[in-house]
Amino acid sequence: MLIGALTVCCLLFVVCGLPAVCCSQGDREPYYRNCVWLCERQNCTGAGLRAFSKLQPFHMSATGWTCADDCKYNCMWATVGLYIKEGHNVPQFHGKWPFYRFLFFQEPASAVASMLNGLANYVMLGRYRAAVPFESPMYRTCISFAMVTLNAWVWSTVFHTRDTLLTEKMDYFCASSVVLYSIYLCCVRSRSPTLFGSLFRMCLAHSIC
Repeated sequence: MLIGALTVCCLLFVVCGLPAVCCSQGDREPYYRNCVWLCERQNCTGAGLRAFSKLQPFHMSATGWTCADDCKYNCMWATVGLYIKEGHNVPQFHGKWPFYRFLFFQEPASAVASMLNGLANYVMLGRYRAAVPFESPMYRTCISFAMVTLNAWVWSTVFHTRDTLLTEKMDYFCASSVVLYSIYLCCVRSRSPTLFGSLFRMCLAHSIC
């Protein structure tokens, strides 16, 4: 069990240390890059930028959508249209498949799914608190696990709503924290809490550093 836990921790650290995907087939296309360059030149400077800021809905500006982001979004779909017209498969852009934006949600279906998962965790947390006495041996450990899980679903929702470097890292880090805590919880339930508590804190400390 100890060796297995250490192996999983090491794999997580290796994955987290891999460089982020910078380019995909779609955003490497000259058509896409030229489209973005022309759009930003025409709409994201001077009078074009002032017009964009004036016409941009409040919910878009409040969630951080910029003129450059709009150019990338519109050029992405222009490139997809060209691919389909020429009989090619839909390409990925920046490591992701293209999604239709709804209001300020960059990936509406994924964001809604994350919200529903978070809501389910919140409801079950309330039921656990109502049914299990505070004095139970695993009470605080399970409550902590629920909090870690809720936090992960919150950041998953934020990430699928607005994909930035910060929200991406927070989504991946919080998802990894759920995996680590799951290992810790499993070990505490089956083995010595002191030994595996020390192992978990060591792994978590190394992942943060």
